Amino acid sequence: MGKATSPTLLKSLLGHVLSWEGTSILRAPIAGVRRAHHKAYDLVKEHDRQYDVEEVRIPVPYGEIAGKWWGPKNVRPVVALHGWQDNAGTFDRLIPMLPKHMSFLALDLPGHGLSSRIPDGMMYHSLDNTFVLLYLMKEYRWKKLSLLGHSMGSILSFIFTATFPDKVDFYIGIDALKPHIMDAVKFPGRLEKRLPQALVADLRNREKSEPPSYPFEELIERLHLGTNKSVSRETAPFLLYRNTHKSAIHPDRYYFTRDSRLKHSLGLGWDQDINLEFAKRVVMPYLFIKAKHSPYYEDRKYFDQFVDVVKQNNPQFELEFVDSTHHLHLTEPEKIAPIVNRFLKKYWKEDTDK
Repeated sequence: MGKATSPTLLKSLLGHVLSWEGTSILRAPIAGVRRAHHKAYDLVKEHDRQYDVEEVRIPVPYGEIAGKWWGPKNVRPVVALHGWQDNAGTFDRLIPMLPKHMSFLALDLPGHGLSSRIPDGMMYHSLDNTFVLLYLMKEYRWKKLSLLGHSMGSILSFIFTATFPDKVDFYIGIDALKPHIMDAVKFPGRLEKRLPQALVADLRNREKSEPPSYPFEELIERLHLGTNKSVSRETAPFLLYRNTHKSAIHPDRYYFTRDSRLKHSLGLGWDQDINLEFAKRVVMPYLFIKAKHSPYYEDRKYFDQFVDVVKQNNPQFELEFVDSTHHLHLTEPEKIAPIVNRFLKKYWKEDTDK
């Protein structure tokens, strides 16, 4: 079982991260590390070197999917999927607390992190990401997947698991149980607004001019506030490392590199009855962790209905409520690592045959 990252180690890795007072976010550089960009980039690189993380690329028709492989390469990894507009760095603090004899592959979904964007003239849709997992299985010739997902990544994991139950041996979801139920009355108007916005973002992507850039400390603040403070300022660099780039125009400024079309992507929007039918198909070991201080994004009754159906059909289903916020796996991983480790100890089996 992995050893939990202590607050002292985190402080060291982030170079004595300061509170937001308009001062430099990092003031203690690591000796011998070249800083071509902001110090936070180098500190995240140092974190990856400490845990011997390997960058991998999986080919897809429009480019490649980027990923971070933790642990031995001769063992099929648990595939970790991030939330909306996040990236593989969202698991940087949780994975070191998980068993060292296991492998984990955290992916950047299309348009996120270091992965390729979808082709021009298109918009993002939740179902498209299931292709990423199928291409992943094809690339490594895996017969099954083990899935760990947060938020949008958890919903994707659920959809894939329920659609292909014979291809998944276990599934761990964090803070997004299933596709959310949309208000039928509001949905047409929402689509009317979203489609033109996605078109504008698509046209903007083809402009040669650089996106707006900001001091790195402002990027941290924007991420912190944009997530309703669920991403702490101290842990924001783990996400910003793969989501930002240094400006070529303005010294000491940085810009977001994720595809702006993601802001206007479409969810599934199907009926609760469909979710409940899918719920009956998730019959393998299944752990779901819900943050107590995170919204449900829909009427709570839909959550409870779904849980009841899963419990009726799956004796291996486990539900845990944790006193934390939406990005609990990043900001407070010590609260969920013991839960995940107990589940993995029961259900993970080494698969060197893939």
